[in-house]
Amino acid sequence: MNLITKFSVTAATFLTLAACSGQDYSNAEKLTDDPETEQTLPKPEMTDQTADVADVEAEDTAMVEVNANASDSAAILQKYDHLDPKRLINTKALAEAVLYFEKNQSRFKNKKYISLIDFGKRSTQARFFIVNMSSGEVMAIHTAHGKGSDSNHDGYAEKFSNKSGSNASSLGYYRAAETYYGKHGLSLKLDGLSSTNSNARARAVVIHGASYVRESSVIQGRSWGCPAVANNLRDKVVGLLKGGSLIYAFAN
Repeated sequence: MNLITKFSVTAATFLTLAACSGQDYSNAEKLTDDPETEQTLPKPEMTDQTADVADVEAEDTAMVEVNANASDSAAILQKYDHLDPKRLINTKALAEAVLYFEKNQSRFKNKKYISLIDFGKRSTQARFFIVNMSSGEVMAIHTAHGKGSDSNHDGYAEKFSNKSGSNASSLGYYRAAETYYGKHGLSLKLDGLSSTNSNARARAVVIHGASYVRESSVIQGRSWGCPAVANNLRDKVVGLLKGGSLIYAFAN
């Protein structure tokens, strides 16, 4: 089944697959939240680590919206038919990300990887998907969502916000920018490219490692809005995505 066909699979089919997955997280362990105060970003400095992407902040962040006709979309999706051979990612979201990536390629300096974060999944599940654009293989890992998105800490993100002080996760397209060292160590700044996440940099929504995220089927601790990952995967994730790769956060 190619990507074009997979894109046409109905929502009912996805619901059936989820219901038949046989995974029961009702008694999942619950990790504690981020024990630190909400972070702020350091003032940008020109270093060897950031020199290759220092111009990211100076770019116009207005992106081309995906508005291709059916035939154009089909041709683009065919080009990326090799992605996600194990069908780990929501097919509709993957197609949306691919179309957006194709239309805005000049804005993404790191074209080796695109990532999708499925906030429609419970935090007990691996829902941060890093896609190798050459091989098509997918690295699926766990990630946190914001306290403001999950008021009762049941692992489900129920609401999203772009407002400072909301402590919530934001949906939309991001560009992974430059790295820095903060209170969580190596971290990766994000530029929000959608109206729903345009304040990401101002809110210090970044990718960082966290003790409250674990690579297992537990209810992950809640962040201040950052898609935090397990500490043992931090360097790998940041290394793959830094320098201008596309990240798409969605919830279906």
